[in-house]
Amino acid sequence: MGFTVATISDWSFLTATGVYLLAMVFATVSLSSKSRRPATVGAPNTRPSTPDDRAGGRALALTWLGFGLHVVAVVCRGIAAHRWPLGNLYEYVMVITLVAVGAWLATVNRFPLRHMAVWVLLPVAGLMVLNGKVFYAQAAPVPPALQSYWLVIHVTTAAAATGTLVVPGIASVLYLVRSARPRTKLPESSTLDRLAYRATVVGFPLFTFAVICGAVWAESAWGRFWGWDPKEVTSFVAWLIYAAYLHARATAGWRGTRAAVLNVLGLAALTFNLLFINLATSGLHSYSGLS
Repeated sequence: MGFTVATISDWSFLTATGVYLLAMVFATVSLSSKSRRPATVGAPNTRPSTPDDRAGGRALALTWLGFGLHVVAVVCRGIAAHRWPLGNLYEYVMVITLVAVGAWLATVNRFPLRHMAVWVLLPVAGLMVLNGKVFYAQAAPVPPALQSYWLVIHVTTAAAATGTLVVPGIASVLYLVRSARPRTKLPESSTLDRLAYRATVVGFPLFTFAVICGAVWAESAWGRFWGWDPKEVTSFVAWLIYAAYLHARATAGWRGTRAAVLNVLGLAALTFNLLFINLATSGLHSYSGLS
């Protein structure tokens, strides 16, 4: 039973990756196609859907399909391992990418963001390919250090926060691109700026809670709240960057380029923490790497 469910999880994850890549193709077609607009200003748009509109719609439908398969992969992974599916780096990245796609799908109906799809799917699909090729681990019980209810609380909120903060980070990158090249076919700068702020407002409290829970778990497991472990230090640096971003927006009235740069730095810190710290350093969090 466990092997069968584990296989379903693996194939669902692989298929979801392929579906996201196909969605990227349609999103790229939509992005590169020229929009057909009515010539009369103020006249209602009664024209049928244009090819790029259909491509964008197919990209969105495929993204939903991939998201559903992605959910199946995570759920089946937990069933196969008989535990919460966040016991190693492979599962952690699986959940981060799931949350990132879910966060984007949750905002795409509230903001005109269809032309942002390819830029969200590109890092997600790339990370999923890397996850399947490099980070993959068989479904198995977790080490004794992870056999704690804090695994569910701390690691789940950390993965949810990281996945959520991917979306505002990408929005800020696109804001800088659009500022440098105003004619680029991307969402409006004001929309990207608003999305970056609102999504960060959601992701930052989750990240804060994850850091606090990590400190409490560290005290319970290792007898100290803080120990200058590489992952602890990098997580705190990322937290400071996001705190500075929200503080600057709220008190100094930062908008536009300066705020976007701060948000991009936050995403860079999270990416560094996820990839470099797990792969190239050793510490008390090394169980999440590839040793």
